[in-house]
Amino acid sequence: MEHIIVNTQNGVRTLTLNRPERLNAVNDTLSNEIIQAITEASADDGVRVIVITGSGRGFCAGLDLSDYAKKNPSTLSRHESLDDLGWVGHQALGIVDCDKPVIAAINGIAAGAGLALALACDLRFMSADTRVTTGYIRRGLSPDAGMSYFLPRLVGQGKATELIYTGRDIYPEEAEQIGLVNGIFPDEEFQERVMAFASELAEGPPVAMTLSKRLLAASPESDLRTILKQEYASIKNCFGTKDVQEGIQAFTEKRKPVFQGQ
Repeated sequence: MEHIIVNTQNGVRTLTLNRPERLNAVNDTLSNEIIQAITEASADDGVRVIVITGSGRGFCAGLDLSDYAKKNPSTLSRHESLDDLGWVGHQALGIVDCDKPVIAAINGIAAGAGLALALACDLRFMSADTRVTTGYIRRGLSPDAGMSYFLPRLVGQGKATELIYTGRDIYPEEAEQIGLVNGIFPDEEFQERVMAFASELAEGPPVAMTLSKRLLAASPESDLRTILKQEYASIKNCFGTKDVQEGIQAFTEKRKPVFQGQ
């Protein structure tokens, strides 16, 4: 890939957005590569956890507005002109529909669609030396990339409204306090701490992890009876795996289970 560095170690696939000179702002190439990289990782049985981070000083500064300004709408293909989701929609759905846990390692500024990228992930960790912003209103724009969906579900409707209307900077302490991120790590330890968490998660049972993610994704839009049925079907699926046998045996033998995804 041109703008993403892909690295896989011990079941953890790290996708590093690599346009540091633009704070990893998204152009056409990067937008397509993010969606492609998530899709490939989801389908790869060797991948158990995905970490998205950025190179240089930024996580992702959102849409590259200078690149967008050069576009001529009349040159759009028929497919592009009829697509009612755009890359921002496909990016959000790609992460939510991904069968692997996705962690956002917010190592630097995240703004606009870059923050929405992090919000779509299952877990978020933030460097103590950075900040994030919804950003859109500063440029005369309304939210995209799932911002107006994910943010209220994480921080509540009132706080999300404030953050979107003002576009103000959000610093780590507040981000953790309002539930925007799961944790803050010192800058000098950031990547190591995130990878340690991801590696521990990668040791979990892959089938149960995928089914758990699907249940969590469906929960906000489902009634209790529907979720209860989905939970019952999922746990019956789990009971048919060798990983459950391993989990029970490890418990009786007082050792750590080794899950194979079978």
